[in-house]
Amino acid sequence: MMYFQCDYVDGAHPALLKRLVETNSHRTSGYGLDPYCENARALIRRACGNPDVDVHFLVGGTQTNMTVIASILRPHQGVLAAETGHITCHETGAIEALGHKILALPSADGTITSAQVEAYYRDHLDSGVSEHTVQPGMVYISFPTEPGTLYTKAQLKELSDTCRRCGLPLYLDGARLAYGLAAPDNDLTLPDIAELCDIFYIGGTKCGAAFGEAVVITKDSLKKDFRYAIKQHGGMLAKGRLLGIQFEALFADGLYFHLCRNAVEQALRIRQALEEKGIPPYISSHTNQQFALLTKDQLAHLEKKYYLGIWDRTVEGRPIVRFCTCWATPDEEVDELTRDIKAL
Repeated sequence: MMYFQCDYVDGAHPALLKRLVETNSHRTSGYGLDPYCENARALIRRACGNPDVDVHFLVGGTQTNMTVIASILRPHQGVLAAETGHITCHETGAIEALGHKILALPSADGTITSAQVEAYYRDHLDSGVSEHTVQPGMVYISFPTEPGTLYTKAQLKELSDTCRRCGLPLYLDGARLAYGLAAPDNDLTLPDIAELCDIFYIGGTKCGAAFGEAVVITKDSLKKDFRYAIKQHGGMLAKGRLLGIQFEALFADGLYFHLCRNAVEQALRIRQALEEKGIPPYISSHTNQQFALLTKDQLAHLEKKYYLGIWDRTVEGRPIVRFCTCWATPDEEVDELTRDIKAL
């Protein structure tokens, strides 16, 4: 069986494993206060084009989202997010378990607009009963979005300007950041994201690391006491160097920025095969995730050889299937999959 189910089926890039082995017998301080983490922070600051950002390392995406959101919101506040956002649909109510409501905004493609954010903020202020409802306290987006779409630089700037005008910190979930940056239609850079977002994270788990995410805080008022929030939410890894070493390897020579291009190229080959077969897309994505409307028979045939993700079903019951590639997806498996798609 071949895996096109998700982008974390492989272990870690060999360069990261090599560094972990090379440094295995080195003794360091714990909790991310070691030379490897410090060097990784310096490399990330340089890649962001900002020497003043704070950088913290956590283990996984849900833990990161919980920690960041809990560190920002006051008890009476909630977070604005797309109704399809990861925190809305795929984190088992983790944010609500903290006591914070997700204020879901409608979205056809996974993105939210500055107009939606401003309208919600103004409606809350002008409602006449604002103190009886949850106050919007921040905005959550992801890049790429859950269905693989991207914000343009113009869209992100407009959203950023609105958030700053309304006093709402803008947080970007970058679990698949490297895939978004590698997309052919992307016009954002890491320095752009560092300039326009108040806090974001650079995903490692889905982008070549065995595990780990790097939180980057650009807004000064959000930096204070963030390590307390990490510890309180169980995110302070005792052997923190295991995170620093991996991000050091990812950023030492730009590996992070070209590692995931393979996944995007392979996904676009799958997209082309689906198009040539006349299989309609559910949504247009140029990242490592492709969503297609298969028939039940087509899905049953492919599932004999491939692990695929069932994203959802249409009202008629037609399966919406996700084909997901990763940094390690080999040519040979995509060759075989595209042949089988064409033969459906």
